[in-house]
Amino acid sequence: MTETKLNLEQLYNESIKLIREGEIVSGRIVSVKNKEVFVDVGFKSEGLVSAHEFNQDDLQVGKELDFLIESLENDQGIMMLSREKVTRMQGWDKIIKNSKENDLIEGTVNRKVKGGFLVDVNGIEGFLPASLSAFKGMFEKDILGKQFKFKIIKINNLRRSIILSRRDAVQKEKEEARARIWQEIKIGEIHTGTVKAITDFGAFVDLGGVDGLLHITDMSWSKISHPSEVVAIGDKIDVMILNFDKEANKVSLGLKQRFPDPWQDVDAKYKAGDKLKGKIVNILPYGVFVELEKGIEGLIHVSEVSWSKRVTNLGELFAVGDTVETQVLNVDRDARRISLSVKHLEQNPWTEAESKYPAGSKVQGKVRGFTDYGAFIELDGNLEGMIHISDMSWTKRISHPQDLLKKGQKVEVVILSVDTQSHRITLGLKQLQDNPWPEIAAKYPLETVLEAEVVTINDFGVFVKLEEELEGLVYANEIDKEASAQLKVGDKMQVKIIKVDTEQGKIGLTSKI
Repeated sequence: MTETKLNLEQLYNESIKLIREGEIVSGRIVSVKNKEVFVDVGFKSEGLVSAHEFNQDDLQVGKELDFLIESLENDQGIMMLSREKVTRMQGWDKIIKNSKENDLIEGTVNRKVKGGFLVDVNGIEGFLPASLSAFKGMFEKDILGKQFKFKIIKINNLRRSIILSRRDAVQKEKEEARARIWQEIKIGEIHTGTVKAITDFGAFVDLGGVDGLLHITDMSWSKISHPSEVVAIGDKIDVMILNFDKEANKVSLGLKQRFPDPWQDVDAKYKAGDKLKGKIVNILPYGVFVELEKGIEGLIHVSEVSWSKRVTNLGELFAVGDTVETQVLNVDRDARRISLSVKHLEQNPWTEAESKYPAGSKVQGKVRGFTDYGAFIELDGNLEGMIHISDMSWTKRISHPQDLLKKGQKVEVVILSVDTQSHRITLGLKQLQDNPWPEIAAKYPLETVLEAEVVTINDFGVFVKLEEELEGLVYANEIDKEASAQLKVGDKMQVKIIKVDTEQGKIGLTSKI
C-alpha cells in the first residue's frame, strides 16, 4: 500500500507543471464569469484572470491562450494570471523583431489623452502626439476605434514605449502612391479619381497621390457654364489621361473623351431647313441654347426669335427646361455650331411690308416701349416701327419720349419710310400736321426784339419760351457774363432774333441788344 501510494503521488507530481511567477504559460479557459475567468494551466489549481483583459473573440470556454503568472497564490490562495501583460510582452517582442524606426505599422486608436492619442499596436499602447496626428477637421467618431497606418518615430526599449506619427505615414503613403502612379500612368488609359477641388475653369482630381486637372472644356460634349454642373467635391469619377508631364507634375484629364464625339456625323443628321424640337438648356442675353440630343446643342440667336418685334428679354419668352420647335439655318461641324431659328417657322411679314405700309400713309398703332432716342410702335401682330424723337413735334423741345407718349397708348402715325432689307419702319407723329416753320419764320423776322421767359440754363446757352411749345436758344457767347451768372429759371429777359432755321426747326437769339 505504501509503495502504491508513493507511485500515485509520483504520477500526480509529474502531471503538475513546475511553474514560477513571471513565467508565460499556455492555458485553457474552463469557466467564464461576469468579472472573472478561470484558466487551467496544468497546475494543481486553476488560475484566475480578470475578464476585462480579454477581447470578445478570445473570451470563450475551451480557448487556449498564453498567460503570465503574476502570483502562484494570493491572500485567498488563488493563482493570479494576466492575459493583458503577456499580450503586451508578445506584442513588444513582435514590434522589436519585425519593425524599426521610420517603418510603417498599423494600429487602432483607443482613446484621446492630453496632448494626443493612445494607439494599440500589436497589444502595445503607442503614443500619437496631436501635432503628428493629421486628424484636423475629423470627428472623434471617425477616429476612435478606427485603424490607421502610422510611422514609427521612436522606439524606447527601456520603457517599452513607441512614438507614432500618422502625418508622416500619410506623407509616405502619398509619396509611394505618387511614384506608383507615375510608373503606371499612360495616355489614353482610364483611371478612377476623387474630385478634391472645383474652380471656374475646371476640377482637380486626386488619382491616388497625383492630382490631375479636368478642364471645363473636357468635361462634356455639351456646353456647360460651370464645372459644378457636372461634378461635385468628393465624387469618384472615371477619367481618361489626355497628357502628362512628370517633371512639371501636371496631368491633363478628360471626361467627355470616354464617350464618342456626337459632333462627328452631325452634318449628316441635321440639314438646313430641318424642323425639329429640342429642350432649352441655357438662356443668355444674346440667345437661347437648345439641346437637340445628348452632347449637341444649337443656338437661337436673339435676332432669330421674331421677324418684327424687338426682343430685349429672352427670359420673358423662354424658360430653361421648355421644349421648343425650331428650324435649322446652318450646321458647322468644325466650329461645332448649329444655328437655329424660331421666326423662320412663320412667314416673313417684311415681304409685304412695303406694299402694306406705303410712305405717307396714316396708320394706327400702340406704344410698345421706349429708348432715349425714340418710341417703338406696334402696327399689327407682326411688325413695329419707330418714331424718332426728332419726328415727335415740330416745335416742342422733347428731352424724353415718355414726356409725350405712354406705354400702351394708341396713336395715329405717318409712315415715313419702309426698309425691308434692314427690317425698319420709320414713323412720324409731327407729320400729322403741316410744317409750321414757314409761318414761324414770317412771324419772327430777324432783328425782332421781344421779352421771353427762361426755361433751361445750360453750358452752351439759355433756352427761353417765345410762346406755347416754341422755344429759342440764346447762345452762351451772346449773353453778358455778369447777367448770365444771375439768371435763373422763370426770369424774363430781352432777346433779339438772329437766326431762324426752318429746316432744323431752330431759332437763335442774343441778349446783346
